[in-house]
Amino acid sequence: MAGAGQRRRGYSYTAGFLTNARVRRILQLSGYDLKLGKPGPDDDVLVWGHSPYAPRGEAVARATGAALVRVEDAFLRSLRPGREGDPPLGLVIDRQGMYFDAARPSDLETLLATHPLDDTALLDRAREALARIADAHLTKYAAVDPALDPPPPGYVLLIDQTRGDASIRLGQADTHSFAEMLAHAQEDHPGAPIVIKTHPETRAGHRPGHFDPATLPPGVTLEDRPIAPRRLFEGARAVYCVNSLLGFEAIFAGHRPVTFGVPFYAGWGLTDDRRPVPARRQRRLSRAQLAAATLILYPRWYDPYRDRLCGVEEVIGTLEAQSRAWRQDRAGHVAVGMRAWKRTHLTASFGPMRFEDDPAKAAADGRPVLVWAGRETPALAAACRLAKRPLHRVEDGFLRSRGLGAELVPPLSLVVDDLGIYYDPTRESRLDRLIAEAAAMDPKRLLRAERLVARIVALGLTKYNLGGSALDLPDGPRVVLVPGQVEDDASILKGAGQTRTNADLLRRARALHPEAWLVYKPHPDVVAGLRAGAVPDDALALADAVLPGADTARLLASVDRVVTMTSALGFEALLRGVPVTVLGAPFYAGWGLTRDLGPVPPHRTARPSLAALVHAALIAYPRYHDPVTGLPCPPEVALDRLATGEGLGRRPALRVLAKLQGWFAGHSWLWRR
Repeated sequence: MAGAGQRRRGYSYTAGFLTNARVRRILQLSGYDLKLGKPGPDDDVLVWGHSPYAPRGEAVARATGAALVRVEDAFLRSLRPGREGDPPLGLVIDRQGMYFDAARPSDLETLLATHPLDDTALLDRAREALARIADAHLTKYAAVDPALDPPPPGYVLLIDQTRGDASIRLGQADTHSFAEMLAHAQEDHPGAPIVIKTHPETRAGHRPGHFDPATLPPGVTLEDRPIAPRRLFEGARAVYCVNSLLGFEAIFAGHRPVTFGVPFYAGWGLTDDRRPVPARRQRRLSRAQLAAATLILYPRWYDPYRDRLCGVEEVIGTLEAQSRAWRQDRAGHVAVGMRAWKRTHLTASFGPMRFEDDPAKAAADGRPVLVWAGRETPALAAACRLAKRPLHRVEDGFLRSRGLGAELVPPLSLVVDDLGIYYDPTRESRLDRLIAEAAAMDPKRLLRAERLVARIVALGLTKYNLGGSALDLPDGPRVVLVPGQVEDDASILKGAGQTRTNADLLRRARALHPEAWLVYKPHPDVVAGLRAGAVPDDALALADAVLPGADTARLLASVDRVVTMTSALGFEALLRGVPVTVLGAPFYAGWGLTRDLGPVPPHRTARPSLAALVHAALIAYPRYHDPVTGLPCPPEVALDRLATGEGLGRRPALRVLAKLQGWFAGHSWLWRR
């Protein structure tokens, strides 16, 4: 395969290679200079698989002696099929044949037959990729809904394909193979219900399948909902296919699929093959080895956020973010309690929505209801319960922006909570559940969270990333940091316990650490004059240093402990290994990771590691929006944007509005009279 240091000329006679920007870009990054004209014997001719247009290139290659190279979509393609406009996230570029052509070897078959596939790191990567794919219910076209329930368990699952697909003929099957598959399934499992999963392109009306619902025998039904294949595999007693890619995915769900063609995954000891497989396939592979070759070694994966080739892990992160957004947003939303300045970035994150402030009208809309968490009212909650509409609370995430929310800087991350909200400890939130679930995860599954923490610390990132001045702290005494907060913030009102003001926080911190060097860092919103929380001089005198402009990341690297009510800075301290004393009940308290002097919520009984807490709080709970591409994105991309500032330019009009908002907050008597 051509690489970055060895470029090759690739000639094509199909318009798609020139008009499809994503395909063209992946080929360029893979080392190809795309050309028109006549190739020489040292050049390559690129054709799309075995499409109807491939013979043009095949003829040119034969006539000129150029090498024939076949290109196809990779096995985790996109959110939706290409016919619905989604570009691929990867390609396979094969110099021998094509993976679905059983008549001759392909690069993939050669990998499966001859590569050692015994490197521990490679196989660990494959296992981790499979686990993430399963957790996120990813498949070739990831626009599937895990919330859809499969039929009652005990059925036999058959996989349909689209008529005329080249993989059927080249996989040594035909239209009769599908009828044969059904007959064998009925014979092998007499009396069992049979469920036939249709292809996404059939469901969308692009191409017909092989089964007519009007002529199906009794006990056989079609499943054409966008149900997650993993959910179907869970309830199936057996899986039958011709050579569908879902048969490949069934292997990783623990099945031994029965095949009626010769797909690329047949003949390696992982399938029940009813057709003779090529004698070339003599090896017996594990699931991890099959995944290593097909998902790591064979494809060329593409990162749309950074415009570069990448590993399968980045593609999984892309599809995790995009499929999650599709699943949450596909029914649309009606939004309540959203200030005007937020509506643009809410629409960018969640898609088109209707903004409605009347609770009854919002609940009667028929779509899920989004409410800014601090603006939820009993009337809205009651209206949603009566209308049986889901109510989702929205708030900023923990890696927010380069700038303050009070200055109307849009967030990169938002959380959506269907149970409560993270700053309210009086009821269980979705984050609470995610933390408890992460506490039970295999530690190997938490390596991504550990890498995320290391990167946050190395880049010096915090919630607002405001930068700041250098520090001048003493070397002798222990340094205790006391972060100020906005005193009318919802996290104080809901979870602060008995200590509810910054003055009382300073008094308590001094009582707990009488000999320490106490550093008070006022909240940036308070310093900017936008929110309440100023401290009287007598209380402020308890601090040895007041550092409103200090860089938060540098400060955390220099202190010995943090004492806080509910500040997110306590979470940032935990990321850096700084002990934290908590007087209230923020989301990170009560799990055994902090010294808790406030009330501990009774539902927080799990004992997660720091990595488990981070996995829940920074990976599983928030949604991230990339300001450069406009796409949902994984947290790693958000870190890049926060570190570089790319795409995060401030809007001057919003900054003026923020100043006016702060002025009116300080002169409320003018508009309350």
